[in-house]
Amino acid sequence: MKKIGNIIWGIVLIVIGTIIALNALEITDINIFFKGWWTLFIIIPSLIGLIKNSDKVWSLIFLIIGIILLLAAQGILSYTIIYKLVFPLILVIIGINLIYKEVFTKKINENIKKINAEKKTDNEYCTTFGSQNINLGDQEFYGASIDAIFGSIDLDIRNSTISGDCVISASAIFGEVDIFIPQNVNIKIKATPIFGGTSNKTNIQYKDNLPTIYINSFCLFGGVKIK
Repeated sequence: MKKIGNIIWGIVLIVIGTIIALNALEITDINIFFKGWWTLFIIIPSLIGLIKNSDKVWSLIFLIIGIILLLAAQGILSYTIIYKLVFPLILVIIGINLIYKEVFTKKINENIKKINAEKKTDNEYCTTFGSQNINLGDQEFYGASIDAIFGSIDLDIRNSTISGDCVISASAIFGEVDIFIPQNVNIKIKATPIFGGTSNKTNIQYKDNLPTIYINSFCLFGGVKIK
């Protein structure tokens, strides 16, 4: 997924460079600083987020916002109309998020609740205005709870023994959580992002008869990365 993001940014830079070169040679006269060009810094990352991130709701929301601002800058939409639509738009966004969570992650929610009710141990890690690097080595892993508040936590379970399904609950509030997992597992993600996001940077493909790690994440101006 990281390669796809790099490819998109690469194409954008090639197009911009080509236009600048053609303008310099007086072959074209294209103004790359068109009205609302700054909205591309919202639209392009949102498009990449739709491809890369496991939770796509907020990427879609920011894509819509970017397009609306671009249309306003072009004079197609009025800023007055946009201002009037801010409150109903917020309600629609909340509604979409609620429907998405209930419809598309219902099975994951049920599995997470079941595993949490049966979990054998509690591995809880929290950092505030600091950082932690946690390597559990080859010990048996049953799940963990991680909270990074204005800080960062790295959890490494690549060498741990995972014999059954487990849950990692991760909260990143103005912080970052990096989770390093082994290849011989499946991953399922339930994410609640608020001006943040959860990204799966692994290349793991689902396989039957392997334990599943459920990532239950909450991000508020922060991020959770699965590596």
